[in-house]
Amino acid sequence: MKKLYILPVLMIMLFSNCEKVVDIEVPTIQPKLIIDASFEVFFEKIPVNANTVVKLRLSADYFEETIPTVTNATVFLTDLSNNTIINFSDGDADGNYEPLNPFIPIDNVTYELTIIYDNETYKGTATKVKSTPLSKVEQGDKTLFSGEEIELKISFKDNILEENYYLFNIDFYNFLTIEDRFFNGTNYNFSYFYEDENIEFPQEIDIKISGITKEYFTYFRVLVDQSGQNSGGPFETVPSSLLGNMINTTNKSNFPLGYFHISETDTFTISLVEKSN
Repeated sequence: MKKLYILPVLMIMLFSNCEKVVDIEVPTIQPKLIIDASFEVFFEKIPVNANTVVKLRLSADYFEETIPTVTNATVFLTDLSNNTIINFSDGDADGNYEPLNPFIPIDNVTYELTIIYDNETYKGTATKVKSTPLSKVEQGDKTLFSGEEIELKISFKDNILEENYYLFNIDFYNFLTIEDRFFNGTNYNFSYFYEDENIEFPQEIDIKISGITKEYFTYFRVLVDQSGQNSGGPFETVPSSLLGNMINTTNKSNFPLGYFHISETDTFTISLVEKSN
């Protein structure tokens, strides 16, 4: 019987003696400017208000735990219909630039975003994209795989006169993109299965619907696939050089990451309750 133990013992000795720590040198990449300028106009609010924050960060190496903020940039918008300038500032020095005066983007006007950082100028344009309000959001009884998911039954009326693309943001950073190719002009409803292991009932969450362009729809789908959900927002970490609509007009080879977009947005708040067994 003792012979049966010889081979395992020899294998353990062999592998333990061959164990070696290998240091892998990860190449350092020149930081790139990350621009998150996703404006939201809450058109169903009374009065109408808007989220018009420009968030500036720098890309970091793969194993870095923190993302550097950019606090020394010059940021402004130009209303190209009359060349009016809207200046932004980072009052809290956190990389989030807000307009000095209240500003709500209006219909059919193209805005040019200009960012000057490290002696280079970045520019991009956007026009507000129309949306539709959410008709209803209610909690359903169905689940998926784990049995712990919460069904959200979401309904809205699509505009038949336009080719529409929508971005949903469910309870902050759970993103979903939808196009109306198969339900144009209808009262559309679908189920989204929400899961949060730390949820405490009852709990209120917000569901947002935003109108987006076809280009932003395509860009965002790739971006979320790369960065994943629940990561602090899709622009917090950009794992590859996914080009947006901002251009470095000073040095095109030093292109930025991120996007400038203006959406009409509607928000619905729902109180979730624990399912009965």
